[in-house]
Order: sequence, then C-alpha cells, then structure tokens
Amino acid sequence: MKRTASAHWSGDLKAGQGNITTQSTTLNKTQYSFNTRFADGVGTNPEELIGAAHAGCFTMALSAALMQAGFTAGDLDTKATVEFDTNALKITGITLDLVATPIANVSAEQFKTIATAAKENCPISKALASVPITLNVSY
Repeated sequence: MKRTASAHWSGDLKAGQGNITTQSTTLNKTQYSFNTRFADGVGTNPEELIGAAHAGCFTMALSAALMQAGFTAGDLDTKATVEFDTNALKITGITLDLVATPIANVSAEQFKTIATAAKENCPISKALASVPITLNVSY
C-alpha cells in the first residue's frame, strides 16, 4: 500500500505561500505559509499534520490492541501536541493525551498497559522513534 501527498510552494520563505494536497483530497490545496507554521496564520503546517497523523494512528492502534485482548473500545479521544523548537528547527517531543470511556472488566492499570503498547506499536510512533513521546491517559 502506498499513500501520496503533495506540496506546492511559491515565493520566498516569509512572504511565500503554499498548499498541500492529499491523495484522498481531504486536504485539497490546503494553505500553508510561514505564518501558519511560525505564527497564527490561517491554514495548516507540517507539525500540525504530524500531530493529526499520530493521534489518528495511535487511536486506531489502541482500538486494535483492545480487540486483540478481547475487549471492545468505547469512545477514545486523543489529542497530540507536537513541540517544535523554532530555533533548532526540530520536533522536540510529542504528547498524546488520551481520554477513554471505561470498558467493562478492564481496570485502569490494564487499560494503561494496553494503551502504552499501542503507543509503542503504532506505525507513526515507530516512524517518530527519535522523538520523545509521552502518553497521558484519562480512563
């Protein structure tokens, strides 16, 4: 399986602008610019997209891990916060904040163990292995 995305940029770094399109067209010429990345402009940025990908991947991985353990997930809501050092131009950490509806016959400790394993085994977590990833669980 292969998935594609494309980016277009025109102009210099600060005054230029670009757009990002995904194969599914969920993002279709979605604006990004210096301001959307380093200030509060309207549009998206690469770090936000990494956060969205990580939140989605981890949450699906957790649902799969619960199913493999014989449980059915209730509501799983994950917020990914990507920390970006603008001086070093480096992602310095990602925090996954998970809020989950309790599942019958699953203790908080057991749920956290399954969630931690899902975090470690999510393909996006593996791709970001050089970045510290923190998981906070509200169960």
